Amino acid sequence: MLQIENLHATVGDKPILKGLTLTLNAGEVHAIMGPNGAGKSTLSYVIGGRPGYEVTQGSVTFNGQDLLDMDPHERAAAGLFLGFQYPVEIPGVSNVQFLREAANAQRKLREQEPLSGGEFLKLAKEKAALLKMDMEMLKRPVNVGFSGGEKKRNEMVQMGILDPALAILDETDSGLDIDALRVVGDGINSIMRAPDKAVLLITHYQRLLDYVQPDFVHVLADGRIVKTGGAELAKQLEAEGYEAIAA
Repeated sequence: MLQIENLHATVGDKPILKGLTLTLNAGEVHAIMGPNGAGKSTLSYVIGGRPGYEVTQGSVTFNGQDLLDMDPHERAAAGLFLGFQYPVEIPGVSNVQFLREAANAQRKLREQEPLSGGEFLKLAKEKAALLKMDMEMLKRPVNVGFSGGEKKRNEMVQMGILDPALAILDETDSGLDIDALRVVGDGINSIMRAPDKAVLLITHYQRLLDYVQPDFVHVLADGRIVKTGGAELAKQLEAEGYEAIAA
């Protein structure tokens, strides 16, 4: 599904990714762990198409398409979802309005019929229930006045409505208490655990992986993947630290 080959990327002329290679197949959950500054968030932004991140070498293909040749909205329409470490607030725009416009914009690019108001509300209620969110919250401006945990749950509702084939989740566990972590983890499993979908979890800590069991864990250090293993590698990292594992 996602094939990254020898990826090099810079931010403001500073090299961040230095030859990263990674393959995600449909039906798999991969976790990327690593210290601050290793390039984890840069990887997510490069895949998502965020401006200011320049690819200087290598390739990224998504379901056979050259991802780097696509605009961010085209990547989203092709089935890519990027969950942010710090979801933004959008004053004056309700969640319902925002999500319906986003869903129908993607459907238009895929040459599908738009969702009617009734169809969208039914879908929104279903996905909100998975994340234990009241529909009244979806009527509020996007993320305005939300706690950290509410913002992350709201983002998972967005993911459920957009129904991507590939989710890149950048530190989705940050700012979550124990109960919110369980709800978000269950939501990821309900929405993305499927034979035709894949997930790339970017995290510092093992705790999210107690709820979303990865098939592969990768250690990212200095812009490269330096070690790959199963779920047990995350526990080893928790116990021994990055320096011991990446050395």
